[in-house]
Amino acid sequence: MIIAPATSNTISKMATGRCDNLLIATYLSASCPIFFAPAMDLDMYKHPSTSNNISRLIGFGHIELPASVGELASGLVGKGRMCEPEDIFQFVSNHFEVLNSLAGKTILVNAGPTYEKIDPVRFVGNHSTGKMGKAIANTLAYRGANVELVLGPVDIHGLSPKINVTRITSAKEMFEACQTIFESCDAGILAAAVADFTPVKYSNKKIKKRENDNLQLFMTRTPDVLLTLGKSKKEHQVLAGFALETHDEINNAQKKLDDKNLDFIVLNSMNDLDAGFAKDTNKITIIEKNGKKHIFDTKSKKEVSVDIVNLLQNYL
Repeated sequence: MIIAPATSNTISKMATGRCDNLLIATYLSASCPIFFAPAMDLDMYKHPSTSNNISRLIGFGHIELPASVGELASGLVGKGRMCEPEDIFQFVSNHFEVLNSLAGKTILVNAGPTYEKIDPVRFVGNHSTGKMGKAIANTLAYRGANVELVLGPVDIHGLSPKINVTRITSAKEMFEACQTIFESCDAGILAAAVADFTPVKYSNKKIKKRENDNLQLFMTRTPDVLLTLGKSKKEHQVLAGFALETHDEINNAQKKLDDKNLDFIVLNSMNDLDAGFAKDTNKITIIEKNGKKHIFDTKSKKEVSVDIVNLLQNYL
């Protein structure tokens, strides 16, 4: 469904659900993709309420056909002119080409942390929220891929209903699920923050502090998901991983890329204020196995997922 022109009044009604005419009634009952083309005077376009309403519509999953700069009905010149019909046609055509560009491909993604249990109430874990991996899964699903997401103990909210989700808790469960699923996949993007160590012993009763002035916790290595998949990777399969580093970032990421037989690796640094756990933004460098590096500015994790999936698509 294409709404053009979308005046400030129309955009406001779409954003707030005010159903007082046939157009808005049709919009509210539509189950198809929604494109809207803002068209209004310069001052109206720049008003914060318009910006907020446009952001809200984008948040609903609708697609903005961006206004252009030109002469407006008032005689002013500026941004607010409706996207030209030929540009709308091209924009929508490109959208549906992208929409089906990964149809028929099955892709494994993992996301979130793992929790390694100490006793019934305590665990060893990390600060991962799974936002980056979930964004990648959504972008893949949007392009028509069959997405198999192995997800740690984080919120499932915001995922496309097209994604098949396997919930896990521990690194061992993550390893077993990914190993089984990857066999029938065309590619894998492993974004999860899997624990490297797990307690040797699990206490089936809560450990009481009054009985332990000093608690010694002995740990053992967990199975390496990326290393195992890299060793078993078939010629037609593409495998990518993540490296979150605190120092010597490029060298550490390059070593991980080589050691685990990856096609490319996504590097982010804990030294970047806008990257890392629980952030809505990320700043990445992608290193390919041929040595080529792609350096990106800070972007939303949704935009970062597009950059990653674009490169994966080139491999596929």
